[in-house]
Amino acid sequence: MSDFDVASFPSTLSPPIFAMFPAFSTPHLRMTMRRLLVFQHVSFEILGTLHPLLKQRGFRIRYANFGRHPHAKPEVDRYNGLVVLGGPMNVDDCERHPHLALEVELIRQAIEQGLPVLGICLGAQLVAKALGAPVSANGAKEIGWHEVSPTPAAKDDPLFKDFGEGERIFQWHSDTFELPAGAVSLAASRTCPRQAFRYGANVYGFQFHLEVDEFLIERWLTVPEHCAELTEGGGKIDPGVIRHETTLYLQRSQSLSEQVFGRFIDLFNLPPKRAALRSR
Repeated sequence: MSDFDVASFPSTLSPPIFAMFPAFSTPHLRMTMRRLLVFQHVSFEILGTLHPLLKQRGFRIRYANFGRHPHAKPEVDRYNGLVVLGGPMNVDDCERHPHLALEVELIRQAIEQGLPVLGICLGAQLVAKALGAPVSANGAKEIGWHEVSPTPAAKDDPLFKDFGEGERIFQWHSDTFELPAGAVSLAASRTCPRQAFRYGANVYGFQFHLEVDEFLIERWLTVPEHCAELTEGGGKIDPGVIRHETTLYLQRSQSLSEQVFGRFIDLFNLPPKRAALRSR
């Protein structure tokens, strides 16, 4: 799975592709095009609303799709940043998913190199583990639209400063992370007090899903893995209620998505600040 790559077009096209798109023929622009690495675990966990924002800002996106290629060995030092997406597995389930241990090491490398890093749901748990924090069962599943409130520290955070009190944000998780040492807690919910954190200036973990749109939510409600999870819940989580609440809360969620993800992308303009992580 890959995105548009100018280098993949044959040079024999007539007229030449670079003549058709002059911006690509400028050496300076080619040299400064940012390359983003994305860790993907399952086909239905995608960048969502983050994807068009990245493309609008000229990013070249590359996926390490561990669901299809579990033995992939991407090199983070070839990229300008890292996004780690969600998935149904537990971070410690390395026997069935050995790539998880590799991901933790690569996340550590990215942080040490000072790259912007964003983890979403499972991705946030993997970032927390890379920073030495334990991940465990949350006790209560959060599936659907749950109220998330910013912490006092969020008011001074560039990504979270516009969060209102009690924002309804989409969730789908049963695990949670402890706050990594040196990290700043940014958001909490009633049943999961660790919803978001920042480590340093450019490493973030989001337990919730700001990247969803209506299509993605509907997809999640119908994939077999999620249908089985809803059935196991004994009918306590009603897909019909989730669909109704989506009509109520999605517009605000997407507005927050543009603000938060847009400011995360702004972090790529800052010079990298290397971090010396403690050995585990």
